[in-house]
This record gives sequence, C-alpha cells and structure tokens, in this order.
Amino acid sequence: MSEHRRKPSQPEGGGRAAARRGQTGPSSGRRAAPRGATGSPSDSYESGGEEERPYSGRAEARRAAQKSSSGGGRRRGADATGPGGRRGGPGGPDGPGRGRPSGPVKKRFIDYPRAGKSGAGRWMPSWKLVTGTFLAFCGGLLVAAGIGYAMVGVPNPNDTALAQNNVFYWSDGTQMAATGGQTNRQIVGPEEIPKDMKNAVVSAENATFYKDRGVDPKGIARAFVNMARGGETQGGSTITQQYVKNTYLSQDQTVSRKFKELFISIKVNSKLSKDQILAGYLNTAFYGRNAYGIQAAAQAYFGVNASKLDTEQCVFLASVLKGPNLFNPDGGVGALADRDSNTKRVKDRWKWILDREVTVGNMTQADRDKITTFPKLKTVASTLSGQTGYLVDIAKEYVAKKAHITPEQLEKGGYRIYTTFDRTKVTELEKAVKATKKSFLDTKARPKTDKDVQFGAASVDPKTGAIVALYGGDGFDKGHYSNNANTTGVPVGSTWKPFVLASAMEYGTVKSDWQPISPMTRYNGNDLLVIKGQNGKPIMDGNQPFRQKNEGTKAWGMVTLKKAMEQSINTPFVQLGIDTGLDNTRKVAKSVGILEDSFDKGNYRNASFSLGTSTPSAIRMADAYGTFAASGQHFEPYSVSKVLKDGKPLSQFTPPAKQDAMSEDVANNVTDVLQNVVQNGTGTKVANMGFPVAGKTGTTDKNKSAWFVGYTRELSTAVTLFRSDPKTSKLESMNGTGGVASVHGGDIPAQVWRDYMAVALENSKHEPFPKAGKVGEILNPSPSPSPTPSASPSASASPTPSDSPSPSNSSSPTPSPTDTCGKFSWNCGNNGGTNAGSTGDPTGTTSPTPTVTSTSGNTRGNSNGGTIFGGQNG
Repeated sequence: MSEHRRKPSQPEGGGRAAARRGQTGPSSGRRAAPRGATGSPSDSYESGGEEERPYSGRAEARRAAQKSSSGGGRRRGADATGPGGRRGGPGGPDGPGRGRPSGPVKKRFIDYPRAGKSGAGRWMPSWKLVTGTFLAFCGGLLVAAGIGYAMVGVPNPNDTALAQNNVFYWSDGTQMAATGGQTNRQIVGPEEIPKDMKNAVVSAENATFYKDRGVDPKGIARAFVNMARGGETQGGSTITQQYVKNTYLSQDQTVSRKFKELFISIKVNSKLSKDQILAGYLNTAFYGRNAYGIQAAAQAYFGVNASKLDTEQCVFLASVLKGPNLFNPDGGVGALADRDSNTKRVKDRWKWILDREVTVGNMTQADRDKITTFPKLKTVASTLSGQTGYLVDIAKEYVAKKAHITPEQLEKGGYRIYTTFDRTKVTELEKAVKATKKSFLDTKARPKTDKDVQFGAASVDPKTGAIVALYGGDGFDKGHYSNNANTTGVPVGSTWKPFVLASAMEYGTVKSDWQPISPMTRYNGNDLLVIKGQNGKPIMDGNQPFRQKNEGTKAWGMVTLKKAMEQSINTPFVQLGIDTGLDNTRKVAKSVGILEDSFDKGNYRNASFSLGTSTPSAIRMADAYGTFAASGQHFEPYSVSKVLKDGKPLSQFTPPAKQDAMSEDVANNVTDVLQNVVQNGTGTKVANMGFPVAGKTGTTDKNKSAWFVGYTRELSTAVTLFRSDPKTSKLESMNGTGGVASVHGGDIPAQVWRDYMAVALENSKHEPFPKAGKVGEILNPSPSPSPTPSASPSASASPTPSDSPSPSNSSSPTPSPTDTCGKFSWNCGNNGGTNAGSTGDPTGTTSPTPTVTSTSGNTRGNSNGGTIFGGQNG
C-alpha cells in the first residue's frame, strides 16, 4: 500500500475517538476518561509476547480476524467486544478483528443468505438448497395431486339425464315458449353401440384414444396459456376429457374447473375400460334435435335403435358431434347456421371422416369406396309453430352472443329469457303478410312465377332499438327454417339511397370542397349518364366510359336530389356516391347499424354500390331507418331485455346505449326527403294513413327483390319480397309474379307495410317529425338546359343535348288509372289514381310520371365500374 494511504498509529491518549470525547469540554458536563479507563481497544492492547503490527485499515483487520477464527464465524460476547461491550478493535489473541466469536456457531436449517460469504456470493444459493427446494416442490405437487385424485369421483351418465328447459317470455311477461327439458336420453351399454360408430368417433376426434392415458398434456398446456392471455380455456382434447366435460352442468371456463376435469379424467382412465369411457361419452353427448346420447340421436335422425345404425348413419352422427349448431342439417342459431350451410358442412365432414378412417387404419380403402350415399334423415315436425320458432332463434342468438356461451351450452337449459317481442304486433304483422300473399299469389294458376316467393319483415322501436315484431316465413312447423327477417342475402336496392344522401350532407363532396351539401342540390338525372370520378374524368370500362342506366329512358335533366329520391332516379345517386366517396357512404351505413359483412364486396369500389347491391337483413334496415326517425340517435337492435340463469339475473343484458350516428339536421333532412317520397313519389301506397310517415321503396336489378322501409317517430318497419330457388337458394326474377310485369317496392311490400302499421299504431300517440333545418350549400341551384333522349340510346353514345328548358315526356305513355291501377300497382295512389310525379315537387323539377317500362338485358357493372348497370327505380 502506498505511503500516503497508510493509516498512522494512534497517538497516546486514545486517538481520534478520545479526542472527540474530549471535545465535549466543561459545557457538556462530561470529562474525558483517562487512558485505559473505558476498556476500549484503543486504550490498551494485549501484547501477546511480541509487538503487534499495525493494520492499514478496517478491511485488512477484518480479513485477519477471519483467518484467525477457528470456527470461521463471528465472535460474540464480552471477550470479543471488551469490557465496554463495543465491537471492533483487536478481536482476540490472534490478531485484530470486529468481534468475531471464538466458539462454534449453530447452523441454520436453510442457509440463505449464505453465512461465511460476502458480496454477491451471499445471495447465490448452493446446490443443496436448489436440489432441496426442487424436491420439496415436486413432493408438494404429488401430495396435492393425491388429494385431488382422492376427492373426485367417476361420473355417472345417469346423473346428467335431467336436462332443464329454457322458457321464453313476451314483452308483457307472459310465456311465449319453452324449449328442451324433456328427458330425451336413454343410456345404452358398450355392447349396444355399433363398432362402426366407435371407429368413426375415434378416427375423427381422438385417434390415439385406445393408447393414451386419458389426458392430453399439450392440450392442457394450450388451455392454460390461452387463459393466461385473457382468453377462455379450451375444451378437452381427448375423448375421456370430453366425456368428463359433458357430465358438468356448469360449463364455466375456470382454472378450478379445469383442474377438477384433469383429476377426474385421470381417475376415469384408471377405473374404467376404454369401451366404457367411449360409451359414456356417446351417452352424454348432445347431437341436436334435442337428443342427448346416441340412442336418442338414432331415434331422432333415423327412427331406429342405436344398435341398428348402419355405417353411413354412424358416420353422420359422428359428424354432428363436431357441433350440432353448425352441423345439424335442420339449421341452427346465427347467420352462419342456416339450413343450406349446415347441410353442406355436415356432408363435407361426413366424407372427411370416412377418409380419415382409412388413414388411421379403421377402414379399408375397398370398404370406403363402397360408401357413396349420404344417409336419408327422418323428417320431424317442430313444436314451435308460426313465428314462434323465428322469435326463439333470434333470442337464442342474442343470448349466446351477450352471455359468451355456445348454443350447445344454452341448450342445457336453466334460462328464463324475457324478450322484447310484442305479441299483438307479431300477430298483426303475420296477418298482413298472409292477407297480401292470399290476394297476390296464385301458385296453382301461375306455378312458374308465383311459387317460392318469400316475405320477410321486421319492426323496431326507434327510441330504444327493441325488436318488437318480425315475420320470418311460413314457420318451422311448415318446413321453412330460414328466418327471412334475418336473412343477409337479399339486395336492398334503392332503399340504400338515403345513406348516400346522408353521407353527402354529413361529409360533403369533391365538388363542394368537402363542405356539406343541401338536398336541393341539382344533379343530372338522364338515362345512360356517363359517370365521372372525383378527378372529373369518366370512369372507364375497358375502352368505353361507364354509363349508368335508369329504369326508364326518360330525360330528367338537372333535378334536385330531393326530386331524384322522390322518383328513385338512379343516375344522380350513382354520381353523388362517387363525389362524396364510397368510404363515406360506408361510414354512414355502419353508423346506423348496417353490418359490414353485409356490404357488397364485389361492388364496394364500384359505382353500383350506391344503388343498394349490399344485403342487410330486414331487422338491420328497420333499425337503420329508425336512426332517421330518432333524429340521428342510433340504438343497436336487441331482442332480449332480461335473462335469469337458475333464478339469478345475468348482468350482460342492459339495454344498448344511445349513439350519435349523425347530426340532427342531417337526419331530419333525410326524413323530410323521405316524407316527400311517400306524398309525391314511389311510396304513395302508404300516404294518407292519418299520421306522419316517411319511407323509401327499393327494387333490384332483374326484379329479384323488392323492399319498402318506412317509419314514424314511434315505429320503424322494413318489408322485403324475393323469390329464391329452394335447391340452390339463388335469387330468381319476379317478373310476372302476381300476374304483373314486374314487382316494385312501392306495391307489394308497401301494401304489407300499410296493413300492418295501420293496426300496430292504432292506439299510439302520433308524434310529428321535427322540422328540418337548413343544412349544407346548394350546388347548381338553377336548372341548366335539359337534354332530350336520343331516338335509340346505346351504351356507347350519350344522349344528345337540347335547348328545351324542361325535360320531355318519356316515349312510353303513362298508364291510365282505368287501365292499370289495381291494389298492387306501384304507380297508383290509394284512391286508384296515378301519383308518381303527378303533383310535382315545388322545390325540385316538375315532371310528368316516368315510364314503367322495365329494361331488360341489363348487366351489372364489373369491379372497375364498367358496362351499363340496369338498376330498378324502386
């Protein structure tokens, strides 16, 4: 050590400590002790027979003390500290230290932090400690596993035979229906289950079933990892685990349930044979059609006992086990579980299981090749008649979604479900549809055109979003399982145009520098109009510009958007949709409740998107128009107000919160425009009802569907009419249906709407619509000279401009009341007279009635917006 770092020897008199004590002086009342009086190591030293070498510092003194200690530990007590009891100074005869003990030290049971170590070494556990801790942990797990194994029992399939029912209630609290609850389960022994059934299930679900120990470690690890990430635990991976899971009345995905399921699975595998476990699984599984267990399923689907099932039937039941809601050919709960989709899914899985049996060695390829025919199923009559089946399905779907349970879990019962459905309104809506069907359709006289015509309707409270009524079809008991009120495959046509108008009033257009525009803005309404992009250049289809087709050939010239809505003219709204941006139209549609997955994907970037090629359900359209009725406030549609599970209310079923979808002025201006449609345009079928009405008609290309969506302040209702092939579910043209050339939204659907709403609102206090405030600027306030149509309009030539100050009449004459006006004539008023445009629009362009001649041979635009699009006028 360098000279300047060496600690100097202490001067006689006790060194610095003594000096400090001496500084107290007379003022402190203390005086310094004489040398040797305190017993301090600095007062005196033990000589040990030779002169002690001074140490350069405390650290060196400590090291010397550690070396001299026989036990390696610290000395404690009076001999180490001296008479004064202080630690430090010379620690003993062998050299200086800080009070190290000279005797043996009692060892600790767990030497941590480690004695005799300094610095980081004190915190580094020894191998003995690590090994001991690991062994103790493993031992604890074994003890816990032993206790858990001892506490659980082997499940008894008979304990699950008492299924509870689900009870559904009307909005007034009276019972609507009860489903499930029957003891539709018969336990059969392993010897009564065909070998083909065992092979099919094992091949499809657990190929190693006869070799495994009943649990799948990888599956269990996945479940806990998924749960740690905030998701739900996954279901059992082995047949044994699934059997155990089926015996639980509670399907809560919790850690405790997963552990218990694990212990039971292990015990089941050790106590029962593999055939007994497989029989238990097949006896407790749910197969759909309210059938629990293989015996009940064999009777429900094929009318035979389980022991009599053939190979094809066994593979079918194994296919349904994947999930009856999506694989039962009868259909299930939800938009994806319709009858056709389920049938396709179960047939695909049926083929896959047969091939899988060959792969895992449970069937020879020769035997597989012999099986080609899908088994014929037994026809069953539904216990839910009329509209009840559709109402129950809508409520089930809502409960499963809000409560985060599967439809299969819901089927286990124990739920009391209070719906929003008004019994009186449901009855009146069904009566209105049946009355119109009876007077309009004649399947015997016109089988080619009147057969397979479908009605769908829904009614929503605009102030809450509650679904109060719907019409889904003829009924489950009549073999019609698809809910037409919730079908998302029917284009809505011109009923989409209000969303385009609202987006222009909300977001503006490229022509207004993205400032909101007024519905009094004028657009060109001529037929075969060249549609231009936001850059001002024509949208091209190959080498030719895209031209939009109206229903007739009338040259409307520059018309206000209000007038264009009144007469349902296509060209102004196609150009408006491009000018405001299809993304903005999409935003508005989503804000009022239209589901994104119902948007027309193929035409979303095409101009025809503005003409209603999307396919929302009647429920969603009624709810969307309800936003206009509520002055821009939107409520998500809901069908269930309260749910009790085993007598306790579930917390997820509070009414939807209010959302501001658009400004009040925008919504009220849309309502003002749609009131004009009813009073002066294509919707006069519902005029003069004694209370304020707003609505819009819609008819799609080739007359494949027709709509009327209308509302008051109290109720919003959508009615749709379409024709579909029962084998392919593809839409077919309704030209000629009902004995008329073409069906429009302003005739049949409007008639159903009128008949229903007249009764549904009979005792209501009718609230007037709010007055529409000024919104946006008026583009093209004065009409420009209107062109007249060319003699033979074509896709390659634009109509020739004319100096005529007003649009000319169509080349097709307007039908006279005496010749064409009947109950279902779209262009006739309630008094039998013509109405479409006859009174004119005092704020728009006064025009005679457009032609009703339908355009044939029109094709829908491609993804680039090309070709002529032949839209219908509503």
